[in-house]
Amino acid sequence: MERIETYKENFVSYLNEKITLKEPANLYEPIHYILQIGGKRLRPVLTLMTCDLFNGNVKQAYDAALGIEIFHNFTLVHDDIMDSAPIRRGKETVHKKWDTNTGILSGDAMLIMAYQCFENYEPVVYKKLLKLFSKTSLEVCEGQQLDVDFESRMDVNIPEYIQMITYKTSVLVAAAMKMGAIIAEVDAIEAERIYEFGLNLGIAFQLQDDYLDTFGDEALFGKQIGGDIAENKKTFLYLKAIEVCGIDDKEKLMGFYDANAKNDNKIEKVTQIFNNNNIAEITIQEIERFTNKSFEILDKLSISNEKKVILKNFGNSLMKRTI
Repeated sequence: MERIETYKENFVSYLNEKITLKEPANLYEPIHYILQIGGKRLRPVLTLMTCDLFNGNVKQAYDAALGIEIFHNFTLVHDDIMDSAPIRRGKETVHKKWDTNTGILSGDAMLIMAYQCFENYEPVVYKKLLKLFSKTSLEVCEGQQLDVDFESRMDVNIPEYIQMITYKTSVLVAAAMKMGAIIAEVDAIEAERIYEFGLNLGIAFQLQDDYLDTFGDEALFGKQIGGDIAENKKTFLYLKAIEVCGIDDKEKLMGFYDANAKNDNKIEKVTQIFNNNNIAEITIQEIERFTNKSFEILDKLSISNEKKVILKNFGNSLMKRTI
Protein backbone atom coordinates (compact mmCIF):
# COMPACT_ATOMS: atom_id res chain seq x y z
CA MET A 1 0.00 0.00 0.00
CA GLU A 2 1.25 3.46 -0.85
CA ARG A 3 0.89 6.02 1.90
CA ILE A 4 -2.17 8.21 1.26
CA GLU A 5 -0.15 11.41 1.37
CA THR A 6 1.92 10.23 -1.58
CA TYR A 7 -1.06 9.75 -3.93
CA LYS A 8 -1.40 13.49 -4.54
CA GLU A 9 2.31 13.98 -5.14
CA ASN A 10 2.49 11.07 -7.57
CA PHE A 11 -0.63 12.20 -9.38
CA VAL A 12 0.60 15.78 -9.76
CA SER A 13 3.84 14.44 -11.25
CA TYR A 14 1.81 12.41 -13.74
CA LEU A 15 -0.38 15.42 -14.57
CA ASN A 16 2.69 17.58 -15.20
CA GLU A 17 4.08 14.91 -17.50
CA LYS A 18 0.89 14.64 -19.54
CA ILE A 19 -0.41 18.22 -19.62
CA THR A 20 2.05 20.41 -21.51
CA LEU A 21 1.83 23.74 -23.27
CA LYS A 22 1.32 23.62 -27.03
CA GLU A 23 -0.22 25.59 -29.85
CA PRO A 24 -2.58 27.34 -30.16
CA ALA A 25 -1.38 28.97 -26.94
CA ASN A 26 -4.66 30.78 -26.27
CA LEU A 27 -6.43 27.43 -26.10
CA TYR A 28 -3.91 25.45 -24.06
CA GLU A 29 -2.45 28.09 -21.72
CA PRO A 30 -5.75 28.46 -19.81
CA ILE A 31 -5.98 24.67 -19.51
CA HIS A 32 -2.44 24.45 -18.18
CA TYR A 33 -3.18 27.38 -15.83
CA ILE A 34 -6.31 25.93 -14.19
CA LEU A 35 -4.68 22.51 -13.80
CA GLN A 36 -1.55 23.99 -12.23
CA ILE A 37 -2.99 26.41 -9.65
CA GLY A 38 -3.47 23.76 -7.04
CA GLY A 39 -6.64 22.29 -5.69
CA LYS A 40 -7.18 19.41 -3.33
CA ARG A 41 -6.90 16.74 -6.07
CA LEU A 42 -9.52 14.89 -4.06
CA ARG A 43 -11.07 12.96 -6.94
CA PRO A 44 -7.90 11.58 -8.58
CA VAL A 45 -6.53 10.67 -5.15
CA LEU A 46 -9.73 8.70 -4.49
CA THR A 47 -9.35 6.84 -7.79
CA LEU A 48 -5.76 5.85 -7.00
CA MET A 49 -6.50 5.05 -3.37
CA THR A 50 -9.50 2.87 -4.18
CA CYS A 51 -7.60 0.90 -6.81
CA ASP A 52 -4.83 0.35 -4.26
CA LEU A 53 -7.24 -0.66 -1.49
CA PHE A 54 -8.67 -3.34 -3.77
CA ASN A 55 -5.17 -4.60 -4.63
CA GLY A 56 -5.27 -3.27 -8.18
CA ASN A 57 -2.34 -1.98 -10.21
CA VAL A 58 -2.27 1.69 -9.22
CA LYS A 59 -0.23 2.66 -12.29
CA GLN A 60 -3.16 1.57 -14.44
CA ALA A 61 -5.42 4.00 -12.57
CA TYR A 62 -3.51 7.16 -13.41
CA ASP A 63 -5.20 7.77 -16.76
CA ALA A 64 -8.68 7.47 -15.23
CA ALA A 65 -7.61 9.74 -12.37
CA LEU A 66 -6.36 12.28 -14.88
CA GLY A 67 -9.63 12.12 -16.81
CA ILE A 68 -11.59 12.75 -13.63
CA GLU A 69 -9.38 15.71 -12.66
CA ILE A 70 -9.51 17.31 -16.12
CA PHE A 71 -13.29 16.95 -16.19
CA HIS A 72 -13.65 18.42 -12.70
CA ASN A 73 -11.57 21.44 -13.67
CA PHE A 74 -13.54 21.84 -16.89
CA THR A 75 -16.70 22.18 -14.80
CA LEU A 76 -14.99 24.78 -12.59
CA VAL A 77 -14.01 26.90 -15.59
CA HIS A 78 -17.57 26.94 -16.91
CA ASP A 79 -19.17 27.28 -13.45
CA ASP A 80 -17.00 30.33 -12.75
CA ILE A 81 -18.26 31.91 -15.96
CA MET A 82 -21.87 31.20 -15.03
CA ASP A 83 -21.33 32.54 -11.49
CA SER A 84 -19.22 35.54 -12.60
CA ALA A 85 -16.69 34.37 -10.00
CA PRO A 86 -13.44 36.41 -9.89
CA ILE A 87 -11.34 34.05 -7.75
CA ARG A 88 -10.60 30.33 -7.84
CA ARG A 89 -8.06 28.79 -5.46
CA GLY A 90 -6.84 32.26 -4.56
CA LYS A 91 -6.07 33.12 -8.21
CA GLU A 92 -7.94 34.85 -11.01
CA THR A 93 -10.49 32.63 -12.70
CA VAL A 94 -9.81 31.71 -16.32
CA HIS A 95 -12.46 34.02 -17.78
CA LYS A 96 -11.11 36.94 -15.73
CA LYS A 97 -7.46 36.31 -16.63
CA TRP A 98 -8.30 35.81 -20.32
CA ASP A 99 -11.92 36.37 -21.40
CA THR A 100 -15.25 34.57 -21.45
CA ASN A 101 -14.89 33.14 -24.96
CA THR A 102 -11.49 31.68 -24.08
CA GLY A 103 -12.95 30.14 -20.93
CA ILE A 104 -15.75 28.51 -22.89
CA LEU A 105 -13.52 27.11 -25.63
CA SER A 106 -10.73 25.93 -23.32
CA GLY A 107 -13.36 24.27 -21.14
CA ASP A 108 -14.80 22.50 -24.17
CA ALA A 109 -11.33 21.22 -25.08
CA MET A 110 -10.86 19.94 -21.51
CA LEU A 111 -14.02 17.86 -21.75
CA ILE A 112 -12.69 16.19 -24.91
CA MET A 113 -9.28 15.67 -23.29
CA ALA A 114 -10.98 14.01 -20.32
CA TYR A 115 -12.62 11.44 -22.60
CA GLN A 116 -9.30 10.79 -24.34
CA CYS A 117 -7.77 9.71 -21.02
CA PHE A 118 -9.77 6.46 -21.13
CA GLU A 119 -8.64 5.37 -24.58
CA ASN A 120 -5.75 3.14 -23.44
CA TYR A 121 -7.86 0.76 -21.34
CA GLU A 122 -8.72 -2.73 -22.51
CA PRO A 123 -12.19 -2.99 -24.14
CA VAL A 124 -14.09 -4.49 -21.17
CA VAL A 125 -12.68 -2.02 -18.65
CA TYR A 126 -12.94 0.85 -21.16
CA LYS A 127 -16.65 0.21 -21.68
CA LYS A 128 -17.35 0.16 -17.95
CA LEU A 129 -15.33 3.31 -17.31
CA LEU A 130 -16.81 5.23 -20.22
CA LYS A 131 -20.37 4.23 -19.36
CA LEU A 132 -19.86 5.46 -15.79
CA PHE A 133 -18.08 8.62 -16.93
CA SER A 134 -20.80 9.60 -19.43
CA LYS A 135 -23.56 8.96 -16.89
CA THR A 136 -21.71 10.99 -14.27
CA SER A 137 -20.92 13.85 -16.66
CA LEU A 138 -24.57 14.25 -17.59
CA GLU A 139 -25.63 14.14 -13.94
CA VAL A 140 -23.13 16.92 -13.15
CA CYS A 141 -24.76 19.05 -15.87
CA GLU A 142 -28.20 18.27 -14.41
CA GLY A 143 -26.98 19.31 -10.98
CA GLN A 144 -25.57 22.55 -12.34
CA GLN A 145 -28.90 23.35 -14.02
CA LEU A 146 -30.78 22.68 -10.79
CA ASP A 147 -28.36 24.99 -8.99
CA VAL A 148 -29.09 27.74 -11.51
CA ASP A 149 -32.84 27.11 -11.27
CA PHE A 150 -32.75 27.35 -7.49
CA GLU A 151 -31.36 30.90 -7.65
CA SER A 152 -34.71 32.23 -8.91
CA ARG A 153 -36.93 29.92 -6.86
CA MET A 154 -38.08 30.79 -3.35
CA ASP A 155 -39.68 27.42 -2.60
CA VAL A 156 -36.61 25.17 -2.68
CA ASN A 157 -36.55 22.59 0.13
CA ILE A 158 -33.69 20.68 1.74
CA PRO A 159 -34.40 17.30 0.02
CA GLU A 160 -34.29 19.07 -3.36
CA TYR A 161 -31.03 20.71 -2.37
CA ILE A 162 -29.47 17.40 -1.34
CA GLN A 163 -30.51 15.98 -4.71
CA MET A 164 -28.88 18.91 -6.48
CA ILE A 165 -25.54 18.61 -4.68
CA THR A 166 -25.63 14.84 -5.15
CA TYR A 167 -25.66 15.40 -8.91
CA LYS A 168 -23.44 18.47 -9.07
CA THR A 169 -20.69 17.30 -6.71
CA SER A 170 -21.20 13.93 -5.08
CA VAL A 171 -21.59 11.70 -8.14
CA LEU A 172 -18.13 12.68 -9.38
CA VAL A 173 -16.58 11.74 -6.03
CA ALA A 174 -18.47 8.43 -6.13
CA ALA A 175 -17.49 7.78 -9.75
CA ALA A 176 -13.83 8.50 -8.98
CA MET A 177 -13.88 5.75 -6.35
CA LYS A 178 -15.83 3.30 -8.48
CA MET A 179 -13.37 3.78 -11.35
CA GLY A 180 -10.57 2.68 -9.05
CA ALA A 181 -12.59 -0.41 -8.17
CA ILE A 182 -13.34 -1.16 -11.84
CA ILE A 183 -9.65 -0.93 -12.75
CA ALA A 184 -8.88 -3.28 -9.86
CA GLU A 185 -11.48 -5.62 -11.41
CA VAL A 186 -13.60 -6.12 -8.29
CA ASP A 187 -17.09 -7.58 -8.63
CA ALA A 188 -20.06 -5.36 -9.44
CA ILE A 189 -21.54 -5.48 -5.92
CA GLU A 190 -18.30 -4.35 -4.32
CA ALA A 191 -17.87 -1.58 -6.90
CA GLU A 192 -21.39 -0.35 -6.17
CA ARG A 193 -20.72 -0.31 -2.43
CA ILE A 194 -17.64 1.86 -2.82
CA TYR A 195 -19.73 4.10 -5.09
CA GLU A 196 -22.32 4.52 -2.30
CA PHE A 197 -19.53 5.25 0.16
CA GLY A 198 -18.23 7.98 -2.14
CA LEU A 199 -21.73 9.32 -2.75
CA ASN A 200 -22.37 10.00 0.95
CA LEU A 201 -18.85 11.30 1.46
CA GLY A 202 -19.37 13.63 -1.51
CA ILE A 203 -22.54 15.08 0.03
CA ALA A 204 -20.69 15.70 3.30
CA PHE A 205 -17.86 17.28 1.30
CA GLN A 206 -20.23 19.73 -0.45
CA LEU A 207 -21.97 20.62 2.80
CA GLN A 208 -18.54 21.39 4.22
CA ASP A 209 -17.91 23.58 1.16
CA ASP A 210 -21.18 25.43 1.86
CA TYR A 211 -20.11 25.93 5.46
CA LEU A 212 -16.66 27.22 4.50
CA ASP A 213 -18.12 29.59 1.91
CA THR A 214 -19.74 31.54 4.75
CA PHE A 215 -17.70 30.67 7.83
CA GLY A 216 -14.29 29.88 6.34
CA ASP A 217 -11.09 31.91 6.15
CA GLU A 218 -10.80 33.46 2.67
CA ALA A 219 -7.00 33.25 2.76
CA LEU A 220 -7.23 29.50 3.35
CA PHE A 221 -10.41 28.75 1.41
CA GLY A 222 -9.13 30.23 -1.85
CA LYS A 223 -12.47 31.73 -2.85
CA GLN A 224 -14.40 34.85 -1.95
CA ILE A 225 -16.16 34.34 1.39
CA GLY A 226 -19.89 34.89 1.10
CA GLY A 227 -19.99 34.15 -2.61
CA ASP A 228 -23.00 31.85 -2.23
CA ILE A 229 -24.89 34.57 -0.37
CA ALA A 230 -24.00 37.17 -2.99
CA GLU A 231 -25.24 34.84 -5.74
CA ASN A 232 -28.52 34.02 -3.91
CA LYS A 233 -27.59 30.35 -3.80
CA LYS A 234 -30.07 28.32 -1.76
CA THR A 235 -27.44 26.37 0.16
CA PHE A 236 -28.15 24.12 3.12
CA LEU A 237 -27.33 27.06 5.41
CA TYR A 238 -30.03 29.27 3.87
CA LEU A 239 -32.64 26.52 3.66
CA LYS A 240 -32.10 25.41 7.24
CA ALA A 241 -32.28 29.02 8.42
CA ILE A 242 -35.63 29.46 6.65
CA GLU A 243 -36.79 26.27 8.35
CA VAL A 244 -35.76 27.11 11.93
CA CYS A 245 -35.65 30.89 12.32
CA GLY A 246 -38.46 33.13 13.59
CA ILE A 247 -40.81 35.06 11.34
CA ASP A 248 -38.81 38.30 11.48
CA ASP A 249 -35.50 36.69 10.50
CA LYS A 250 -37.27 34.61 7.86
CA GLU A 251 -38.79 37.70 6.21
CA LYS A 252 -35.44 39.51 6.32
CA LEU A 253 -33.63 36.51 4.85
CA MET A 254 -36.11 36.09 2.00
CA GLY A 255 -35.83 39.81 1.33
CA PHE A 256 -32.06 39.58 1.06
CA TYR A 257 -32.44 36.69 -1.42
CA ASP A 258 -34.94 38.56 -3.61
CA ALA A 259 -33.18 38.80 -6.96
CA ASN A 260 -34.59 42.28 -7.54
CA ALA A 261 -33.55 43.68 -4.16
CA LYS A 262 -30.45 45.78 -3.67
CA ASN A 263 -28.97 45.36 -0.19
CA ASP A 264 -25.86 46.99 1.22
CA ASN A 265 -23.73 44.72 3.40
CA LYS A 266 -25.86 41.74 2.35
CA ILE A 267 -23.22 39.11 3.17
CA GLU A 268 -22.64 40.52 6.64
CA LYS A 269 -26.36 40.79 7.43
CA VAL A 270 -27.22 37.30 6.19
CA THR A 271 -24.27 35.82 8.10
CA GLN A 272 -25.56 37.51 11.24
CA ILE A 273 -28.96 35.84 10.79
CA PHE A 274 -27.18 32.51 10.37
CA ASN A 275 -25.25 33.15 13.59
CA ASN A 276 -28.41 34.13 15.47
CA ASN A 277 -29.97 30.76 14.58
CA ASN A 278 -26.97 28.45 15.18
CA ILE A 279 -26.78 27.52 11.50
CA ALA A 280 -23.04 26.83 11.65
CA GLU A 281 -23.53 24.21 14.37
CA ILE A 282 -26.52 22.65 12.60
CA THR A 283 -24.57 22.41 9.34
CA ILE A 284 -21.64 20.71 11.08
CA GLN A 285 -24.08 18.14 12.51
CA GLU A 286 -25.42 17.45 9.00
CA ILE A 287 -21.88 17.03 7.66
CA GLU A 288 -21.24 14.49 10.41
CA ARG A 289 -24.50 12.67 9.60
CA PHE A 290 -23.59 12.05 5.96
CA THR A 291 -20.00 11.20 6.86
CA ASN A 292 -21.26 8.60 9.32
CA LYS A 293 -23.63 7.20 6.65
CA SER A 294 -20.59 6.63 4.44
CA PHE A 295 -18.81 4.91 7.33
CA GLU A 296 -21.74 2.49 7.78
CA ILE A 297 -21.09 1.18 4.27
CA LEU A 298 -17.52 0.27 5.21
CA ASP A 299 -18.77 -2.70 7.24
CA LYS A 300 -20.11 -4.28 4.04
CA LEU A 301 -16.86 -3.99 2.08
CA SER A 302 -14.73 -7.11 1.73
CA ILE A 303 -11.45 -5.31 2.45
CA SER A 304 -9.40 -5.66 5.62
CA ASN A 305 -10.15 -3.67 8.75
CA GLU A 306 -6.82 -1.91 8.28
CA LYS A 307 -7.95 -0.64 4.88
CA LYS A 308 -11.34 0.37 6.26
CA VAL A 309 -9.52 2.51 8.81
CA ILE A 310 -7.67 4.24 5.96
CA LEU A 311 -10.99 5.16 4.34
CA LYS A 312 -12.46 6.28 7.65
CA ASN A 313 -9.46 8.46 8.46
CA PHE A 314 -9.66 10.00 5.00
CA GLY A 315 -13.35 10.80 5.52
CA ASN A 316 -12.66 12.34 8.91
CA SER A 317 -9.91 14.50 7.43
CA LEU A 318 -12.34 15.88 4.83
CA MET A 319 -14.85 16.71 7.57
CA LYS A 320 -12.24 18.79 9.41
CA ARG A 321 -10.75 20.59 6.40
CA THR A 322 -10.46 24.39 6.15
CA ILE A 323 -9.91 24.56 2.37
